[in-house]
Amino acid sequence: MMKDSLIYDQLQRPMRDLRISVTDRCNFRCTYCMPAEIFDRDYAFMPREQLLSFEEIERLAKVFARLGVKKIRLTGGEPLLRRDLPVLIRKLMNIDGIEDIGLTTNGVYLVKHAADLKAAGLQRVNVSLDALDDELFKKINGRGVSTKAVLKGIEAAREEGLEVKVNMVVKKGMNDHEIIPMVSCFKDKGITLRFIEFMDVGSTNGWNFKQVVSKREIYERIHAVYPLEPMEPTYFGEVAKRYRYAGTNTEVGFITSVSESFCSSCTRARISAEGKLYTCLFATKGFDLREMVRSEASDEEIAKAVTEVWNTRKDRYSDERTEETAKNRKRIEMSYIGG
Repeated sequence: MMKDSLIYDQLQRPMRDLRISVTDRCNFRCTYCMPAEIFDRDYAFMPREQLLSFEEIERLAKVFARLGVKKIRLTGGEPLLRRDLPVLIRKLMNIDGIEDIGLTTNGVYLVKHAADLKAAGLQRVNVSLDALDDELFKKINGRGVSTKAVLKGIEAAREEGLEVKVNMVVKKGMNDHEIIPMVSCFKDKGITLRFIEFMDVGSTNGWNFKQVVSKREIYERIHAVYPLEPMEPTYFGEVAKRYRYAGTNTEVGFITSVSESFCSSCTRARISAEGKLYTCLFATKGFDLREMVRSEASDEEIAKAVTEVWNTRKDRYSDERTEETAKNRKRIEMSYIGG
């Protein structure tokens, strides 16, 4: 297929990044994402036939690459619960125009899969870890999983040559006292640590502004112990505000969706596990790509539909967030749309 021109939305934001959720299932029940009292044993996850197949994901990724996407991130749920994931990564690596593929994971299965992921062409992983204190972490993940399981996964990934970043969601009164211990641990390992402000994704995590520890507060706590130097963004649409520890090349990043919105430079599209296209993490509805893929629609027709969705996009939820919208707007759960 001929490559189309880069497409832009109503706010002149190009589509450059694609996040693909490969499953809605997860082995954790983190309180801020999939609280166990809601996602319990009786919760109905998607049957396999509703999920996009690897071939369907590959076809859609080719269409998105044609429209300007350069980077793909595989998410979930927990993406390593999807069987034979390295097979999908190989398919995506062979798509013209795709320059980078990443994976977001809780890290538990990296010990088993890191070698195969690297061999398939995966370049980097973001591992979620919200505390080093073992008892606290067991409580947060809702499954009694030890920090050791995640730390072993991180080391397995590094040993295979994967670039590793660690993501910490910070929630006031839950784990904000773990900020400096996390910094001390990963600074010494030379691993980038990213702090994520607690966000109102979905409608089940009981979010409110009082539980948010802002980027400014996290920065000040760290800077008082380990002085930080600002770094310039490396590309348009970069989400993290990046710093490095003074005198080192080790980075710290901040994802500031609540206190310092980055809607104006958002270049990310999202495809849910069953093939719906979302143009915002805080979306209320999506466009059904699976129906098109499983019909007789051509790639050109799919590309046209995606272009129309993106051209009409004007999402800027984090710019507009108030206590009222956060409370009353029904949003898609993060475990369904991917982080």
